[in-house]
Amino acid sequence: MKAINETDAKALGDAAPLDRIDRAILKTLQKDASISNVALAEKVKLSAPACLRRVERLKQAGLIRGIVALLNPQALDAGMVVLIGVVLDRSTPESFAEFEAAAQKVSGCMEVHVVTGEFDYFMLVRTKDSQSFNRLHAEQLLYLPGVRQVRSFMGLRQVLSTTQIPM
Repeated sequence: MKAINETDAKALGDAAPLDRIDRAILKTLQKDASISNVALAEKVKLSAPACLRRVERLKQAGLIRGIVALLNPQALDAGMVVLIGVVLDRSTPESFAEFEAAAQKVSGCMEVHVVTGEFDYFMLVRTKDSQSFNRLHAEQLLYLPGVRQVRSFMGLRQVLSTTQIPM
């Protein structure tokens, strides 16, 4: 799934406002993207062709970025979540760009966010366990460009995880 860039964001701002049916389609697809078009159409009270046209329009507008399968991280040896706070040694566009390019290549890295406050970035990494994270730290995190400080926070228990955007 690709990230939204500035051009995509501007195009979304020009899109027609969502009506009740568009919102119902998006809400339903967030819960189960594997639903058939016929079942989706019945649920939102449209004909199948009209529903399909709306879904395609929502995709073209960038509101639906992709259809994915949500995997079980524990079953795939990626059950440990680690949040990593990163402070860069310089605040220049070049150092930010260099770090961002390198951070995207870190094994198990799921998200990278520019943040305010004490850190410049937060990374969300999934790994098997503390030993595998220790290896990742020694082999990759310590070599990220422009990094002055890395602080990691291992998740003990997940309380909430959702991919559904409130509508």
